[in-house]
Amino acid sequence: MSITIVNYVTALVCIITAFVIHRIYYKEQKRDASLTSLQGIKWFGLAIFSWGLGALINIVLIHIVGLQTNDKILVSCGVFFSLLNSLFILMSLPSIEHRGKRNLAIQIIQRFSEKEVFIIFGGILVMLASVFVLSFSTNTNASSNSVIWLIDIPISLIVAFALLNELNKAFRNRGMRFMYLPTIALFLLILIAVIHRIVPSHMAEQIMNIESWSLIGVITALSFKFLFVLLFTILLYSWKLLAEKEEQQTELAQLKISLTELKKDKAILKIANESHLDTIKHLKVEISKRKKKYKQLKKSAKVELSDRQKEVLANLGVCGSVMSYTEMANAMHISVDGFQAHIYQIKKVLNISGSGGKKQLIQYAINNDLLKFATIDKK
Repeated sequence: MSITIVNYVTALVCIITAFVIHRIYYKEQKRDASLTSLQGIKWFGLAIFSWGLGALINIVLIHIVGLQTNDKILVSCGVFFSLLNSLFILMSLPSIEHRGKRNLAIQIIQRFSEKEVFIIFGGILVMLASVFVLSFSTNTNASSNSVIWLIDIPISLIVAFALLNELNKAFRNRGMRFMYLPTIALFLLILIAVIHRIVPSHMAEQIMNIESWSLIGVITALSFKFLFVLLFTILLYSWKLLAEKEEQQTELAQLKISLTELKKDKAILKIANESHLDTIKHLKVEISKRKKKYKQLKKSAKVELSDRQKEVLANLGVCGSVMSYTEMANAMHISVDGFQAHIYQIKKVLNISGSGGKKQLIQYAINNDLLKFATIDKK
């Protein structure tokens, strides 16, 4: 009766759970999740499915085919699916993300491809099975059913310890140390379930009644499966939340970098703008100066000089470079003071000042075609 309960509950819960995990796998695949996480979800789903399929086959063999619960075929089938479940769990463990050192079993698995792992695992099973097959096939006692479970013991213990190690590191990495207790409980339940399988009923009767012993088997068999599913589900969603948080942190970091670059560009543009403003300011000052000079030149161009002033300016343009003011005044038959008075008036009219006034007057006479009014010749 207890075996029937275990099989029905395990088949129902595990197959439904495996279907849900299958849907999660395809959803994450469409979302372009990382290959490591997809592989972990796939192997985890297959591990759950192997439990459900094994329980379903047990139901068929017992209730339809009519085999007894202690039949060798039924026991062999149970061992096969238990080993298959251990393999899938081992394959799923490398996808558990943490910053700690990997368990030795996981390190070994990561050195090989999936195909190579299956070949190695199959070879180990063949070697272990060959040791027990002969005694199992020749021994007709009910205790031989417990002997074949010895094939599963080393594998189950290795997987259980690796699972405990990896789960604890993953939960510690996620700041979930409170999950240590459930992981340790899972390890102890697996250990009790393994012991329950290999201890013959007649030996168990010496310790407690058979009903209590069967009840322990039911409780541990169901409890460690449900706890396993629960822990991996929590790990899956904590990984998903962690991935989303890391994605948001990455996006925030990128935004901060973009903001820093924008601030730098703004500072550069501000400096460039200030430089341009200075340039514009200088250009405005220069334009203002040139406009002022242009106005002066324009005003000078419109100056009306008297005939005598034109004559003086023309003579200065012709002879100013070789003759002094006195010589030019004598040549024009006027006094030096009179000549200089004319020069002064011309400078005032043309707005010319400074030490270079004479040169400016000569250049003005040349530029404005006043040399034709000269009355003296250049010696």
